[in-house]
Amino acid sequence: MIESLVPTIERVRHDLKMRDVTVVRINHVSPGFASITFHGEALADFTSLSFDDHVKFMFNDANGEQVRRDYTPRRFDRDARELDIEFALHGHGGAAEWARNATVGQSAIIGGPRGSMILPLQMDWHLLIGDDSALPAVTRRLEELPAAARVQAVLLVDTPDRRTFATQAHADIHWVASEDELLQVLTDLPLQPGAGLAWGGGEAALMARVRELLIAKGMPRQAAKVSAYWKRGVADHHERLD
Repeated sequence: MIESLVPTIERVRHDLKMRDVTVVRINHVSPGFASITFHGEALADFTSLSFDDHVKFMFNDANGEQVRRDYTPRRFDRDARELDIEFALHGHGGAAEWARNATVGQSAIIGGPRGSMILPLQMDWHLLIGDDSALPAVTRRLEELPAAARVQAVLLVDTPDRRTFATQAHADIHWVASEDELLQVLTDLPLQPGAGLAWGGGEAALMARVRELLIAKGMPRQAAKVSAYWKRGVADHHERLD
């Protein structure tokens, strides 16, 4: 096993609260993603302490039935009472359809987050793995890492939605085009010496294989934090695999 210190991870619980919000801005980040800014006085006590947080986004569909989906809080401005959430537009689910048709003034409900898993910034190295559903979390993490941080990212994202990240860290980004390529890059990628931390987010079966691969390479289980953001054939799925 690679000699590595186990990171200290802080878990914080938050009071669950449902907040009424309204769309105030829509920005198309790439062909497949829109960043939608929500405003509401109910956001005055909103808290998101980790890039890994997720909120429950709720809206009524055309049949008047409530749809609930998990999303990453991408950016929060307490003074402005504004919260940004990035939506994938290329899906066939109700949330993607809602985002494609969203207009300024439209209302929704945001619940949570119920808790935060705060991963330390001061590590010898960081490894981020994900598909396009993890892009908002990866983007937020790269923004918050300090200038001295060393980070590698392996990301399964279609070419039109690949983006330039704003980060102070020393970042090495590996874009891949298939699950097999992602797993091969991870297999070939040597783990760096020292205290490292790996985080992954994406499709359930792929992330289970990612976690198995990391542990087989010698990564301590406590240092490999992997979440299933979605699952093929399941409408609303979010599961932590660590």
